[in-house]
Amino acid sequence: MAFTSTVLKQTVFGDLRVVAGTYVNTSGSTGGDIATGLTVVGLVTLQPYGAAVGSAPFVNETLGAIPATACTIVTNANESGIWMAYGI
Repeated sequence: MAFTSTVLKQTVFGDLRVVAGTYVNTSGSTGGDIATGLTVVGLVTLQPYGAAVGSAPFVNETLGAIPATACTIVTNANESGIWMAYGI
């Protein structure tokens, strides 16, 4: 089971940092940790590639309350897509 994520873009939106990239699951993997580089992650959006899926990917974390540079996501097996995280 292999999960990888890559940061492709970083910018500032008002007083928030915004980081975006891709995630890839292979070998039956169903998610993993996205290293956002943010001190506190407040919001994460996930968009899988391709057609409709059986269930939507989701973030398996309490966001905004605890300093965290990474967030754990849960996806369908072998699903890949894009992500965007907002925070400080």
